[in-house]
Amino acid sequence: MRNKNALRTAISVALILITSLSVLSKGAETEGIEGVWMGTLKVSLVELRIVFKINANADGTLAATMDSPDQGAENIAVSKVTFENGRLYLESKVVQGTYEGQIKEDGSIEGKWQQGGISFPLQLKRIDEAPTLHRPQEPKKPYPYIEEEVTYENEKAGIKLAGTLTLPHSEGPFPAVILITGSGAQDRNETVCGHRPFLVLADYLTRKGIAVLRVDDRGVGGSTGNLLEATSEDLASDVLVGVKYLKGRKEVNPKEIGLIGHSEGGIIAPIAAAQSSDVAFIVLMAGTGLTVDEIIYLQSDLILKTVGASDKVSAMQRTGSKQIFEILKHEKDNAVAEKKIREVMTDILSKLSKEEKDALGASEATMERQLKLLLSRWFRFFLTYDPKTALMKVKCPVLAINGQLDLQVPPKENLSAIEGALKTGGNTNYTIQELPKHNHLFQRAQTGAISEYAKIEETISPIALKAITQWILKQTSRANK
Repeated sequence: MRNKNALRTAISVALILITSLSVLSKGAETEGIEGVWMGTLKVSLVELRIVFKINANADGTLAATMDSPDQGAENIAVSKVTFENGRLYLESKVVQGTYEGQIKEDGSIEGKWQQGGISFPLQLKRIDEAPTLHRPQEPKKPYPYIEEEVTYENEKAGIKLAGTLTLPHSEGPFPAVILITGSGAQDRNETVCGHRPFLVLADYLTRKGIAVLRVDDRGVGGSTGNLLEATSEDLASDVLVGVKYLKGRKEVNPKEIGLIGHSEGGIIAPIAAAQSSDVAFIVLMAGTGLTVDEIIYLQSDLILKTVGASDKVSAMQRTGSKQIFEILKHEKDNAVAEKKIREVMTDILSKLSKEEKDALGASEATMERQLKLLLSRWFRFFLTYDPKTALMKVKCPVLAINGQLDLQVPPKENLSAIEGALKTGGNTNYTIQELPKHNHLFQRAQTGAISEYAKIEETISPIALKAITQWILKQTSRANK
């Protein structure tokens, strides 16, 4: 599922934080270094372009900002810049990263980027201007529909949820859907790799006569709460509060409110639908029918293969994951579990070469971050939860859709498990669809590799958008309008 994106595995991807501040540095020689410089970081499973924009002030000091165009991040603060004897040093306190490099005879800068306790080679070359992401599907204002910022409360959880409601201009009441993000701290647009999939999906659906509510996750944007302390069941309660909110809107048909869940959202949607008859239908976009540990084993094997990892590394990954999951399943005391997991992780790290550690983004610092995640209430629930439990209780219509090239939620195994669970529960109103050459984000792709996500200009393929929309309209009174 999703990284700065997915169902989390023990493999770490160093992701760059976003800000727009710029801090000046003093006392540097400036000649020859001003301009725009770009290089590509190969970080675990992805390639990220990094851009430094360096300029001189009137007093001779240097200033710089940093972009990560493949993540849609611009003007990240660079807090220190020095350039002496052909050697460039840049430091960003915001992302806790540094770059140090030497200008070569060909005019490039050969150096290393350090972040999170890991060092990555990074060669910079001067370019005329910083690249911008081309995302042709993103809608431009003014929109041909109503857009409204909304908030409501999950009183039982004591949190506020903030989102955007889009309503068609035509005569209502309208069928409506709530969009449910994948795992990780996601904003209402499910922003990832410079794409905003839920913005594009909401725009498409609303233009077709369907009201759409998309919401920031707990602790993200305008929503309050702590995501890591919330289980999938807790997040399903947030969704049902959203359903209640929509039922109170005069523009919405209260009998035609559905859910669209992507990745982990495809686990949350059936939980909500199984608990409430107010949910009229659900769409599972790369939803899962297998347990998390089953998916992680499949996912890790596929992803490691795409990045050329050795059989040794793949075997160690699987063995380590099994050991860690067994500890989490049987040891309820977090302090004891942490000690045992730390021993497993330390043992794995000791068997990897420096090159293998760098390739996987493995370090002591990433180990600490993973420990926090693994021991969280969210992951402990996630690991032991079987999605088939809720799927067997779902009685409303279901569309389960997946990409053929999805490496994070392998389609054949998961679609088969979803269909089996629905059949077992007696649900006969379902559609199972596998889209050829589509990846986990429902982009048309070549390999399905995570490294492709940012490079592909398409946010969601028109094929996927049409399939989802047509199916929803068939379930509603607007099918013939």
